[in-house]
This record gives sequence, C-alpha cells and structure tokens, in this order.
Amino acid sequence: MRIDPVLWAEIERLAAQELRSANAQVEFMLREGLERRGRLPARVAAPRKKETP
Repeated sequence: MRIDPVLWAEIERLAAQELRSANAQVEFMLREGLERRGRLPARVAAPRKKETP
C-alpha cells in the first residue's frame, strides 16, 4: 500500500499516542471506517482444537 509520507507521519504520531504500532493503527482506523459505513464483516470464530491430556 502506498501512503503519502505526511499522512503516514500523522498515523505514526497517533499510533504512539494510543500505544499501538503504526500497522495496528491503520487496521484500527480501517475497521472504524468500515463500521461507520455498515460494511464491517462479522468475525468468524476459528474452531478451537481439543486439547489432549
């Protein structure tokens, strides 16, 4: 993904303020934007493996 360096710098600053990595901040912002638009897909839970004793 190509992002304007000025925009990326702001994302990094925001991420630092919110104690996230820049990548986690981008994912958070994307999810937030999709949720606002009613486009966030439902999470599908992965089946858990049974533990053997």
